[in-house]
Amino acid sequence: MTLQKIRAGMSLFRQALLGSSTINYTEGSIARATFLLAVPMILEMSMESVFAIVDIFFVASLGAEAVATVGLTESLISLLYAVAIGLSMGTTAMVARRIGENTPEAAAFVAGQALWIGIAVSFLVGVTGFYYAEKLLFLMGASPEVIESGRSYTQIMLGGCFTIVFLFLNNAIFRGAGDASIAMRSLVLANGINIVLDPCLIFGVGPFPEMGVTGAAVATNIGRGIGLLYQFYYLCSSSRRIQLVLKDFVIKLSVIMTLVRISVGGIAQFLIATASWVFLMRLVSVYGSDAVAGYTIAIRIMMFVILPAWGLSNAVATLVGQNLGARKIERAVSTVWQVAKYNVVYMMLVALIIIAIPEQIMHVFTTEPEAVGYGIDALRIMSYSFGFMALGMVAIQAFNGAGDTITPMWINGFCYWVVQIPVAYWMANTLSMGPYGVFWSIFIAEILMGVVGVGFFMRGKWKYQAV
Repeated sequence: MTLQKIRAGMSLFRQALLGSSTINYTEGSIARATFLLAVPMILEMSMESVFAIVDIFFVASLGAEAVATVGLTESLISLLYAVAIGLSMGTTAMVARRIGENTPEAAAFVAGQALWIGIAVSFLVGVTGFYYAEKLLFLMGASPEVIESGRSYTQIMLGGCFTIVFLFLNNAIFRGAGDASIAMRSLVLANGINIVLDPCLIFGVGPFPEMGVTGAAVATNIGRGIGLLYQFYYLCSSSRRIQLVLKDFVIKLSVIMTLVRISVGGIAQFLIATASWVFLMRLVSVYGSDAVAGYTIAIRIMMFVILPAWGLSNAVATLVGQNLGARKIERAVSTVWQVAKYNVVYMMLVALIIIAIPEQIMHVFTTEPEAVGYGIDALRIMSYSFGFMALGMVAIQAFNGAGDTITPMWINGFCYWVVQIPVAYWMANTLSMGPYGVFWSIFIAEILMGVVGVGFFMRGKWKYQAV
């Protein structure tokens, strides 16, 4: 019996990786539907974070100026990520709703309109970034040496920003349609090509020219570009849930404006959260490099271990959207509660591990005693809130999947800026707790996020959100 369960589990895992256009996520087992969507979504998120890590890994040997170029450019691109992620939220919500209504032609039309928005954003950012790369680096505080050596890298990364925008948008379309495996595979392909081309173009391996830090930008854009071609092949394929045809690109302003309206809340969510983390880092930086190092490592560890929780939460967005489209409101509600249970169990297990062995975890990244000490305390304090964090993540994505991105925006603003930032400043300075005040403010904000998110979810207004 155990062997049969293992085989069944492996078969389901294989199906999650390969995907299928015949699965109906509005019927059958909620656990099975969640697993089939969450697995590729977790891997997709992991792949997106690999790009910057690979570039830094290979560029590091070129010196501090090259690393600074990559870091400053990534900071600029983070603003583009905010726009792309926000647009993705709106696109996923509308596509999922149309799929749930069993109108794939309408879903394809939404996808076509979303791509027009992507073209407009890419053109605006790309032209600005290409022609004003030097000024942008100067505004970011780059030294003259960094500007001189990194100008081409920044020009190519910002000029080729369409690869970022369309990777996000196309993957949002696939997720909304329930084809999460295509989204995952496109990023695996893009990363694989980037990993191969990075050393070749940076160091001039074999027949490739030696381009230095510029080579990293060329490799990344080629990898993402080929990933885009892979996505468009499936978007135009008749074998998938969504098939784009020429009529889907006939501009309809009402649909575009609906997408923009939903996406504005998503963009604001990301910017509010990102800005709050930047402010917290500024508070910690006052207490020295050891505090910054320990806190930074702790945050990176936390972001890594919650990837599966984010995958589960993202699956909720698709499932809620499709079930609302199919007018199965109770199933949408049941899905959220069931996934919330899975998320809490996972996050609590992770919290127990972190609380038990934080020193061993920190020593993987650093052996500096002071940094390790700060990191241990940060990990333990933040992990106490993981159960509530799990609830908050699921609730927020339930709203986003329903097309209500404004409620999470206000929740983020309240929890992070009305509560977390003032509490962090008060604890760190007035109570003289130093960086520990920042750690405890994160604990308080995440608990509040879970409580407030669930409270608004139970009010139920999201069930009747029109998209």
